[in-house]
Amino acid sequence: MPFQKVQPEKLSASVVKQIEQLILRGILSPGERLPAERELAERLGVSRPSLRDAIGELQARGLLASRAGSGVFVADVLGSAFSPALIQLFASHDEAVFDYLSFRRDMEGLAAERAARFGSDYDLQVIQAIFDKMEAAGNPAISEEAAQLDAQFHSAIMDASHNVIMLHMMRSMFDLLREGVFYNRRIMFQQHTTYEALLEQHRAINAALQARDSQGARTAVEAHLDYVKQALTDHQRAERNAEVARQRLEHETGKG
Repeated sequence: MPFQKVQPEKLSASVVKQIEQLILRGILSPGERLPAERELAERLGVSRPSLRDAIGELQARGLLASRAGSGVFVADVLGSAFSPALIQLFASHDEAVFDYLSFRRDMEGLAAERAARFGSDYDLQVIQAIFDKMEAAGNPAISEEAAQLDAQFHSAIMDASHNVIMLHMMRSMFDLLREGVFYNRRIMFQQHTTYEALLEQHRAINAALQARDSQGARTAVEAHLDYVKQALTDHQRAERNAEVARQRLEHETGKG
C-alpha cells in the first residue's frame, strides 16, 4: 500500500513556511526589517534556535538578508525582475515609456476589477485610508509625501486583487517608476496636469472600489492612465517645441 508514516514537521520548517507566505503575499515587502530575534521568537511561539534555523534557511534561499548591526531584512527580491541593460534601454527610448503606460493601463484596470470583486472589506478600508491621506497631503508635484501616497494607492489596489504574480510584477514596475526610469512624474505633473484633476480621478477609482463596482473601477483606472499618457505626450511635445524655440533664439541673436 502506498502509505508512509507521517513525520512531525520541525518548528523551523513551520516558521519558514509562514515567512515565505508573508513575502509571497506582499505583506512583508523588500527592504522591510524583521522584528528583533527575541520578539519574533515570542510572536511565533518558537525557541530562538528554531528561529535561527529558519532565518538561516531563508537567507540561503535569498529571501532574507542580514545586515551587520542592523538586523534581518526581506531581500530585494524584485531587483532582478529586469537586467541593468534592459533598464537602461527603457530609460533611453520613448517607445518603452508608452508601452509601460499601456501595460499599466491593462494590468491595473484588471486589478481594480478584481479588487472590487474579490477584495475583502479590510482591503477596501486600506485603500480608503490611503486616499484620505492623499487628500490631506496636497499636490504630488510639490509634496514628496503625496507622491509616495499616490504610489501606495495604486499598490494597494494590486494587493486587493489577491493575485500574487500580478502583485510582485507590478511592484517591480512601480519601483522603476519611482526611480525615474520611465519618466519624471513630479516634473510632468507640475507642468502639464492639475492637482484637482488627478485627485478627482483617484476619487473616482476609490468610489467605484468602495461600491464594489468592478466595471466602474476598471473604467476609472483606465481613464486615469489615459490622462497620464496624454499629459506625458503634451510634456514631451512642449519640450521639443522649447528646444526648437531655443535654437531659433540662438540663431537670431547670433545673426545680430
